[in-house]
Amino acid sequence: MTSMNPTPTARLHALDNLRAVMMWLGIVIHVIAMFTVGRSPLPWHDSASTRFADLGMAFIHAFRMPVFFIVAGFFVAMLVQQRGIGGMVRHRFRRIALPFLVFWVPVVVATILAVLLYVFNARHGRFGIDATLFTPPPGRPVVNTMHLWFLYLLWWLALLAAGAFALGRRLPAAWARVLPQGLRLLISRWWGPLVLTVPLVLAGLGHPHGIVAPHGSLLPHWSEWLHNGLFFAAGLALYGARDTLLPLYARHAWPLALAGVPFFLAAGGLVEAVQQGRAPANATAWTAAAYNLATWCWSGAAIGLFLRYLPRRRPLLAYLADSAYWVYLVHFPLTVAFGALLWHAPLPALAKIGLNIALTTTTCLLAYQALVRGRWIGRLLNGAPRPVAAAAAGAHPALTQRA
Repeated sequence: MTSMNPTPTARLHALDNLRAVMMWLGIVIHVIAMFTVGRSPLPWHDSASTRFADLGMAFIHAFRMPVFFIVAGFFVAMLVQQRGIGGMVRHRFRRIALPFLVFWVPVVVATILAVLLYVFNARHGRFGIDATLFTPPPGRPVVNTMHLWFLYLLWWLALLAAGAFALGRRLPAAWARVLPQGLRLLISRWWGPLVLTVPLVLAGLGHPHGIVAPHGSLLPHWSEWLHNGLFFAAGLALYGARDTLLPLYARHAWPLALAGVPFFLAAGGLVEAVQQGRAPANATAWTAAAYNLATWCWSGAAIGLFLRYLPRRRPLLAYLADSAYWVYLVHFPLTVAFGALLWHAPLPALAKIGLNIALTTTTCLLAYQALVRGRWIGRLLNGAPRPVAAAAAGAHPALTQRA
């Protein structure tokens, strides 16, 4: 960031801080999903509800996973530069594919048990298990990746990126530069999101309100590949022009944040119109366009705000970043379990939401400290620990071992 005189280390710490917060928002969104006013496909849904939950879900969903895929693409490009294509693939297997294979079945089993306890308690006022009370959400495959769909898809995107890098080295230099330079142009100009939104609208046409949501299938729908892959590709391009684009995002963070607001409100208005039966023609396409324009604006704003205000290592955020992978893996069944405990509590929806978030966060962090940090699970997820001094000198573990 030339105008702000940061070091490369500070810039990379900003992305680490961003990752920590985005991971924690996973707890928030999975808790508030149980308290939405709109019809929920989830069989675990609290008797209390609040419009705040609907608004919060729409807001967080607009940028959280796109930011993850952008940062993931950034890290993949960095690893290719540092370790080569083969080194990147090996690193991604250790950090993504292997943890998925280790944790997938235990997390699925724990979630099923938590859901069965939840629905039994909601029906009978006590805890028990009756599999006949559980109906899987519509459209979800029986065998699915649940919230771990991100790891599953990211592994395949890393392999596709490896193939693209290998192909690019065989093409004439001028041809190999066309796509990366085109993407860099689009993510650096004010009109770029308008162009980048077009394929996202096409991807969303088969989804409710035009907003792509993962189904967790082992064979993801083409729309999920296109939607998430485009943000991943933007991250690849961002790394190639990081010295220019990261300062640009930091400088325009607030304008980008404000620019997303009218698009988000427009998308919300269109959804309300559809629900009230007064939708305009092509409402799905218009909703998808408005929502995804907000997504591009807020994804760039999130990156820019962290570069601008949290560019250096912060002890609390560093600890959250260290624990983030573990929290991501195990938090989901805990949100359901604590939701079951709170179902009959005589509390308003917002109080239940706050309690669930606090209980889930605390449990995840205590388990991380007791079972993961400094142990084999921690090394599996984050690699070998590095001294703080080394991180401060420029080899931040989040961008080498954990990337």
